[in-house]
Amino acid sequence: MVKKKVILTEKAPKPLGPYSQAIQAGNTLYVSGQVGIDPSTGKVVEGGIQAQTKQALENIRKILAEVGMTPENAVKASVFITKAEDFKPMNEVYTQFFKENFPARTTVIAKLASDQLLVEIDLIAQA
Repeated sequence: MVKKKVILTEKAPKPLGPYSQAIQAGNTLYVSGQVGIDPSTGKVVEGGIQAQTKQALENIRKILAEVGMTPENAVKASVFITKAEDFKPMNEVYTQFFKENFPARTTVIAKLASDQLLVEIDLIAQA
């Protein structure tokens, strides 16, 4: 049986419900959906889809760093956006975070937990 380890860093937003920021099982890290919340203020960042995408990805970066990983370790990402027209501007920020050897990805138009949220991204990374 693979042991799982709960990953929690103060550098990313605290979970708002019964879930962990991430779970490490063996060499695999499962990062819960991250949104555009600034962990220092606990508030959604202003500036639209690009600002929220950047913040969500920075939150992911901090969680990855907690276990010694980087975006290069990402093997699968799921991106949830609230409007189809936000796909291109979200992608512009996404390709600044993942520069090459992109992880597999799913992108879905979805209703998120709050009307303020425009994007949510979860990730699987492998050491």
